[in-house]
Amino acid sequence: MVSIVIPNYNGNNYLDRCLQSINVNNTLVQEVIIIDNYSRDGEYNWVKKKYPYIIWKQLNKNYGFSKAVNKGIHMARGKYILLLNNDTEIYEDFIEELVRSIENDERIFAVCSQMIQYYHQNLIDDAGDEYTILGYTNKRGAGGPLNRYNKEEKVFSACAGAALYRKSIFEEIGYFDEHFFAYMEDVDISYRALIHGYKNMYCPEAKVLHIGSATSGSKYNAFKVRLAARNNIYVPYKNMPFLQLIINMPFLLLGYLIKYIFFIKKGFGKEYREGLLEGLRTLKKINKVKFKWKNIVNYFYIEWLLVKNTLSYIGMKVFNR
Repeated sequence: MVSIVIPNYNGNNYLDRCLQSINVNNTLVQEVIIIDNYSRDGEYNWVKKKYPYIIWKQLNKNYGFSKAVNKGIHMARGKYILLLNNDTEIYEDFIEELVRSIENDERIFAVCSQMIQYYHQNLIDDAGDEYTILGYTNKRGAGGPLNRYNKEEKVFSACAGAALYRKSIFEEIGYFDEHFFAYMEDVDISYRALIHGYKNMYCPEAKVLHIGSATSGSKYNAFKVRLAARNNIYVPYKNMPFLQLIINMPFLLLGYLIKYIFFIKKGFGKEYREGLLEGLRTLKKINKVKFKWKNIVNYFYIEWLLVKNTLSYIGMKVFNR
């Protein structure tokens, strides 16, 4: 029923703990697939020796997160796809809780988990992502106590670091956009699901430890800042119809300006600016979601979510909640 897909790049220090946490005797687990993005941090022969059931596929270069997971999804035979980062460790009943949640409604595309900080296990790392009219993605609950988000509810986006997806819906809305390489690709695909009238859910009973930034190396670095800035251009351009994009443009520009000032202070102003410019220069390679009148109600709903999430984000920053 569940195919577990783990993208890996230079994860020798993390992968074993992730695999140890997976109970392959669980009747829900159909297969475990690792897609390796041409890792250069040593040999991985130990994986097949220690975990002979693993399906291992190494790519001929680092294609990024999106292409790796797409390869795994296409290989998978399960009804559901569980994406796991290599720096995660899942709790007991994690898979059962995700499956229970997604089977509540056939219109659910993705169910994300309660991601817990590995080194501070009383704090949330991510409880689902909310996209704002400023072009920001807000990680719900990040740095807050575990009981802050203990209700199963809809979210804008499921964090693909530990989330369950209904495989059949990929055929309708498309797969992870490989032009993104990494970062924001999960927001993009969740956005597309909302356009098509599907739901993304948060399941607090499904808990997972997450180290975070294990592949990129740090929360902020030149590569990550530039790539995220570029993809922040791609997401609204790709998913918003022309009129909606025009209406939201002043807020998006304000958001980019605020982030630019923020990254100047962090020492990454040049990288952020270059990422935005790269995004603008390469828009022609991004395939916009085709507008369909049958989805018009979904677009209004999404616009309402963007405004609501922005107000919540501002309130959180103002009151430091």
